[in-house]
Formats: sequence, C-alpha cells, structure tokens
Amino acid sequence: MKHSLSPTGALTTRSLFAVALVVMAAFAFACGSSDPAPTATSIPSTPTEAPAPTSTPPNPAPVAFEDLPRREDADLAGIDAWLNTEPTTIANETSKGNVVLIDFWTYTCVNCLRTLPFLQEWHEKYADLGLVILGVHAPEFEFEKSLANVQRAVDEEGVDWPVALDNEMETWDAFRNRYWPAKYLIGIDNEVSYSHFGEGAYRETELEIRKVLEAAGKDVSAIPIGEIENVERDATAYEVTRELYGGYHRNYSVFGAYAHQSEYYNEPDATVEYVDEGTYPPQKFVLHGLWRNESEAIVHARTTEDLSDYIALRFIGRSANVVIDPPESESFRVYVELDDQPLAVEEFGDDIKHDVAGRSYFDVDEGRMYRILEVPEFGQHILKLSSNSDNFAIFAFTFGVYDGGF
Repeated sequence: MKHSLSPTGALTTRSLFAVALVVMAAFAFACGSSDPAPTATSIPSTPTEAPAPTSTPPNPAPVAFEDLPRREDADLAGIDAWLNTEPTTIANETSKGNVVLIDFWTYTCVNCLRTLPFLQEWHEKYADLGLVILGVHAPEFEFEKSLANVQRAVDEEGVDWPVALDNEMETWDAFRNRYWPAKYLIGIDNEVSYSHFGEGAYRETELEIRKVLEAAGKDVSAIPIGEIENVERDATAYEVTRELYGGYHRNYSVFGAYAHQSEYYNEPDATVEYVDEGTYPPQKFVLHGLWRNESEAIVHARTTEDLSDYIALRFIGRSANVVIDPPESESFRVYVELDDQPLAVEEFGDDIKHDVAGRSYFDVDEGRMYRILEVPEFGQHILKLSSNSDNFAIFAFTFGVYDGGF
C-alpha cells in the first residue's frame, strides 16, 4: 500500500507549510541526489536501513524500508504497453530457463540514464546465454506515461531490451520498490537473488549475473568481465546539490522546500509576480517575473520579448540538467547563463548551442531531460534560465559530479 502526503486545499497556508518543514526535518530523509551512494543487497536478507533514494519516488512516504514486506514472488502487473518485445512475465521467462534482470527506470532520470550503457553491455554479452533484461519504465511525471515519449527515449538511448510501461506503478508496488534506478536479479528458481539501488557496483552486479547464469547451467567462462565498478568521479568533488522539483506536489511533501520565495507556498495553481532580491540560498530556486506553480512544474505565465523573467539557483557540481515538458506542441528557446555570463564552449552540455549574439541556449521541442551544463571543474555557481515563451514549464533540475559524462 502506497502512502502519500499529497497537496490538498487545506495545505495552502504558510502556517501549514511550516508544519510540513518540521515534519521534513524530523524524517531527515536524503533524496533527489544525482550522485547517490550505490547500495546492493544479496537476498535473502531484508535491509534493516533504507538506502538514500536516487530520485524521489511519486507520493513518497516516511515508511521504514524494513516495515514493507518483501515480495519474493512479485511479477509484472498492470503493464500498459510493451516495447521491443511481445508481452511476457518473469515467471514465463524463468520457466524457459532464462535469468531475469528487472531494471526500474524512467527516461528523465539522470541516474537511470547513466546506467544504460552498462545494461547495454550485459545485454550484448549474456542475452544468448539466457539473460533477459526487462526494463520497467515507472514514470515520475505524467508526460512520461506517453508511449510515444518512451519510444523516442528508447530509440535515442539505444535501449535494445524489452521495456514494459508501468504507468500506474503496479509492478513498482508489487516489488515494494522505492528507487530509481533499481535492479532485481531473478534466477530460474523464480526467486530474487540480488538487488541493487542506485548507480555504481557495475562489476559487482555483473558478477552476480554470471553467478546466477552459472547456477542455471550456462558457461560464462569465455566472456570477459567488465572492469568498471563505479563511474569515475571528479576527485575534488564534495557534496553535490540535490534534485530540485518545480511543482508544488513535491514542494508540499516531506521532500520539499525547493522554492526559496514564500509566495510560492501561498496557494496551489496561483500566478504570482516574483522579484529576485539577489539572495540565492543553497538547494533552492529563485524566480523573477510572472510564474504559475502547478502540481508538477513551475510554469512561465506570460510571453515576453526581453527575457525579463527567469529562474535562477545556486548549485554545487560539475553538470546540470533540466526536465522540461512544454504544455503546447510548439517549440521554444531557453537561454542559459552561468554566473551572469553565457556559457563558454567548454561548459556546454550536449543540448547547448550559441546564437549569433554569442548567447548560449537550447531548443525545447519535446518533454525530456535537457543536458545544459558540463563545467571543467567541480565548484559552486549561479545558474540562470530564461525564456520569452509561456510554454516554459520546469519539472526538475538534477546535478552531477562525474568526470566526463552527465
């Protein structure tokens, strides 16, 4: 059973929001980090302490992990659509002598995207020996439920293995899962033998895959083992800024307080004229101009001509990404500044370009994560995004510390 702290009409006053902040402090639950400490579990043995989630789950609940019963016999449930395969089940695959690796992911989650090259390598090395990777796409935002959006992401990221759309999170709930990404390894006995939450432990996970394949009678001795245990981190990196959500659904939860200005919390779905007073506290965003706080996003609430409205924040990290889904189908442009200057070429994320005036920008034409910044050295900066379009809807920011990559 999924518990939640969802916004209601009663949760619109500053006093109640202050209560929510007290609740947050009491739980002291780490979340939203784009650089989580990897955790792994050899099963059986229920973890006695919940690992920090790599991305905030929908309707997160302050429930201890050990209080959630494990579902050893969990299977796929409530799947809305399939990509790259005909419909199947875990039991069906294991009955054929296959080993199944369940990967819970969503296409706007930077943590999930960073694991895809390793999944691709395992798929290429072990599929002929009976490893079946089942990617369970569990959406964090409503627009991620779109079959067309997921298909586009699967094509762009080169995902060759089966993908099941778990839009109502029924498989997520059946596994009692709470993390993106999360992996569960299931042998031919149809039991979970290993799980891993978050990034990293790639060599460890591959060794577990080989162990379960060998138990199924497969010879993996001729296949070389990958050498990477964790993606190389910047040696100078310290605490990176957490994931920041734009919508009030998560700002009103125990994970919230992502918006700095108190006006944000006066009323859900309100349009407010914000004034940037030049104070940028860590782990929060600051607005300037006319914006509307919606359930999943903070939305620019008017068209402008001079980029006068913007969202800004202080962050610590090497890379920055932003999740945007335009409410309307027409594309628009978003301009990016770092410490009040256009990005230098060596600071470009994969989606950044320069215009003739030397300004750095990216074009938004679909709902996805946009890679906007990759600076040469880890550090602290002020990031500012502005657009003249009222189609500018920001769902989340994520930040990274990796040396090369996003």
